[in-house]
Amino acid sequence: MNELISICEAEMKAKFSDEGSGHDWFHILRVRNSAEKIAVAEGANVEITILAALLHDIDDHKFNGGDVKAGPIAAYNFLLSIGAKTDLAQSVADIVDQVTFKGAGVDTPVTSIEAACVQDADRLDAIGAIGVARAFAFGGCKGRLLFDPDDVPAPHQDFESYKANKGATINHFFEKLLLLKDRMQTNTGRALANDRHAFMQQFLFEFFDEWGVSRNWGGEK
Repeated sequence: MNELISICEAEMKAKFSDEGSGHDWFHILRVRNSAEKIAVAEGANVEITILAALLHDIDDHKFNGGDVKAGPIAAYNFLLSIGAKTDLAQSVADIVDQVTFKGAGVDTPVTSIEAACVQDADRLDAIGAIGVARAFAFGGCKGRLLFDPDDVPAPHQDFESYKANKGATINHFFEKLLLLKDRMQTNTGRALANDRHAFMQQFLFEFFDEWGVSRNWGGEK
């Protein structure tokens, strides 16, 4: 295996193994594997894609007080510290800078096929059965309610309002997760997203049935 990739895997595993919000080492590993699969299918640079996938959560804004630029800087500096060339470190940092979802009304364009692969891989891990589990793990970590029928989802039109949101976990499905299928950047990502999206819809139907509210509570998606 590529030495830089091996070092990154070891460092990220050590850093994130005990993380409890759903952004743990296994999340990173799934994103790494999905990103590689997409990169091969889409003809992207596999080394750059894997390194960016491994480092995409190195200093996530959700856990550092909201500084969205800290992650790219940390990724860049870490790669230089383990012997990566400057152009490779910068390519990876640029991808880390483009992964984050920023709200329903905010576009998140990518500038390379490698960035598209990593963004899709990260978003694939936010949907489906694992996505459901991760949503509630994160909500619990942040002390959020499961659901409040009187607290309707907010279509955030800017990143600041999205970052400041403290709504119930079910709202997050309508504010982000159900939107991701149609925001995949690659053909491979779009194909992989379909079944996961359908699973989330069925989960929500069952959740609302058990709660006793309309299946269309958050709007049809």
